[in-house]
Amino acid sequence: MRIQPLFCSLVAVFILAACTSPSPSQQATSPQATPSQQVVNIDKNFKRIADQTIYVPVYSHVYHDDGKKIFNLAATLSIRNTDLTNPIVITFVRYYDTNGKLIRQYLEQPIQLNALASTDFVVDTTDMSGGSGAKFIVEWVAQTKVSEPIIEAVMIGSGYHQGISFISPGKAIEGE
Repeated sequence: MRIQPLFCSLVAVFILAACTSPSPSQQATSPQATPSQQVVNIDKNFKRIADQTIYVPVYSHVYHDDGKKIFNLAATLSIRNTDLTNPIVITFVRYYDTNGKLIRQYLEQPIQLNALASTDFVVDTTDMSGGSGAKFIVEWVAQTKVSEPIIEAVMIGSGYHQGISFISPGKAIEGE
């Protein structure tokens, strides 16, 4: 028996969609505290020895074909503490649209990332609120000298029988 090519294509698309569609538990837009993270109270006794504000470009979609069609992308902001022994504190993570309007704040309170710990924040494929010029602004602080964290966005999308993924590195706009 010969399987029709169209049937195979539909099965492949279904399998790809099943593998790439997030489950309801994966659709959360902000992380839950893990053992490597904890909510931190930054008060007047908190000594800021190192701090930075990071700008991270995000692409909710890219244009293709004639420049009029869009290819939607999911974006994951990844924050990685690269210090081998010391924690850092993420004081805020804010998501802005193309025009610089604040869309959402991802943290209600600062969180601590222990040494070598990571966290991420997701903008779903269907969330077009940021537009093509969306960005994250992230602030981190530390009470001791630490190695600079890696903060970047990873964009990924699939459709039209193809997939696309790329990263967008953060750039320090304030701080040391």
